[in-house]
Amino acid sequence: MSEPHSRSPIMQFLTTDGAARRGRLTLAHGTVETPVFMPVGTQATVKGLTPQQLHELGVTILLANTYHLTLRPGDELIAEMGGLHRFMHWDRPILTDSGGYQVYSLATNRKIDDRAAVFRSHIDGTLLELTPERAIRIQENLGSDIAMCLDECPPAESPVDYLQTAVDRTIHWAQRCRAAHRRADQVLFGIVQGGIDLQQRRRCADALADLDFPGYALGGFSVGETAEQMTAILPDAAAMLPVDKPRYLMGVGRPQDILAAIAAGIDMFDCVLPTRNGRNAGAFTMDGQLRLRNACHRRDSRPLESSCQCYTCSNFSRAYLHHLFAADEMLGPILLSVHNIAFYVRLVEEVRGAIDTGSFARFHRDCLARWEAAI
Repeated sequence: MSEPHSRSPIMQFLTTDGAARRGRLTLAHGTVETPVFMPVGTQATVKGLTPQQLHELGVTILLANTYHLTLRPGDELIAEMGGLHRFMHWDRPILTDSGGYQVYSLATNRKIDDRAAVFRSHIDGTLLELTPERAIRIQENLGSDIAMCLDECPPAESPVDYLQTAVDRTIHWAQRCRAAHRRADQVLFGIVQGGIDLQQRRRCADALADLDFPGYALGGFSVGETAEQMTAILPDAAAMLPVDKPRYLMGVGRPQDILAAIAAGIDMFDCVLPTRNGRNAGAFTMDGQLRLRNACHRRDSRPLESSCQCYTCSNFSRAYLHHLFAADEMLGPILLSVHNIAFYVRLVEEVRGAIDTGSFARFHRDCLARWEAAI
């Protein structure tokens, strides 16, 4: 194990185990141990869970979305109410996405050129013009601890000429975001795009490294490529990012993908899977996934996971959870979301312990063996 030299103003590196890194982020609203998983609170709420529940589950940082909060209720209103932390009653760090993912996901409702992305609201059809400067202003109004540069996220199988255009635009927008950013208690991360083309990724990473952001993200994964393609290029893509800055893999959240990314040197993750799967009767466990609608759980008195100390596992049986979903009761999705967030928090906590003791590779192998045996 070794300790990489750090010049990052927000990241302290504690140790490494292979390429896996153990660190500590210091942000305006608190300290975050890494590797870390960030639950997604797109519209200033993690679906179905209260801030108090998230506190009790050990969540130290969560994600909210610029595009959605600008449309409703509006970033200026949130600023009026004292900022996003006060508005949603969350006193720990928040990362805000810039709206760049919506450049990809809402492609049929937007027009884009080097000046701006213009969206037609999915709510009422009104136009939203998102320039790099406005994306920064919105995030400064929200008051997040980490803001993200506006970027263009191309689909995985894009032709080379489109990838090149998207990378050019991402670099250009990053330069404008860097110039526009003023809020001293908020750090700004650059986003590296390039699809599964390592040459384009390298070109983007080199240009963004010259801008000396406090942190860097890999965008444009989980947008059409296979899991095998992503896993294959992640080590090279992660190695392109500055070694002394936090590294964030955006929107990737299957447990096996998180472990593969940590093995490649990534520090931060976000995904909707814990709560989305919870709403759809899916539970993550260290022995594989459970489908609580399945009849095999109807008379099962066991908790979801005997080693889990979350509120759900401490109080309810699989039989009860099966009943809640069969009866279409809203408590079912809530209880599974509680457990799934607890699972993700525990997973990265155990990863941090494994890196500390130099046993991450064995931990990674053991997890994969259990999960594959459960398929």
